[in-house]
Amino acid sequence: MIKKCFAEFIGTAVLVIVGCGTAMLVGCDAVNGGGYILTALAFGLTIVAMAYSIGNISGCHINPAVSLGVLISGGMSAKEFAGYVVAQCIGAIAGSAVLASIFTLGGVTDMTGGFGSNGLANVNGSAAAGLLTEIVLTYIFVTAILGVTSKKAAHGSFGGIVIGLSLTLVHILGIGLTGTSVNPARSIGPAIFAAMYGNSDPIACLWVFIVGPLVGAALAAVVYKVLESNN
Repeated sequence: MIKKCFAEFIGTAVLVIVGCGTAMLVGCDAVNGGGYILTALAFGLTIVAMAYSIGNISGCHINPAVSLGVLISGGMSAKEFAGYVVAQCIGAIAGSAVLASIFTLGGVTDMTGGFGSNGLANVNGSAAAGLLTEIVLTYIFVTAILGVTSKKAAHGSFGGIVIGLSLTLVHILGIGLTGTSVNPARSIGPAIFAAMYGNSDPIACLWVFIVGPLVGAALAAVVYKVLESNN
């Protein structure tokens, strides 16, 4: 259990460092659309790398929403779920701390941009729109994970690639709306550090990026269980 949680800690930290770090560097505005693709690929490729690194240890959830989907599907115990979520959140905070250190040592003095945090500015501050976006995107992502990891799936050794591409897919749409969370831990770490550096906006709407992904994951798990049971 300890090794699994440590693997989840490492994987989530890497996801934040690479994914959110890329977002900090390239920006994610509509004018520079290339930033969308680079950020989406950074998150997706990180999942691919981690899937083939720690997947055989912990399953490479590195996301409380994914762990919830697995829990509801019967793939893990409540105790394991709790341990995974704690490790993932601590990993995300640690990853944000690494980013803060890198940029501080690099001479960057203004880090109020949010550490790649999620927000509602692009949906006119609408919590309802942000919540619906996160529910839908997480539903798509977690459904793909449940499908490719199902015992009935014939994916061979390509599961990690499929999951990574699925995360890239939802980012391509979601970045322009909410910055794409689909992962409460990935939102918590950057929001905390954004607040520490003077930007409280991500903290104010953080609940959207906790509730939305968890609801989306729960829906995906329930619907997929029904669909698979009829096969």
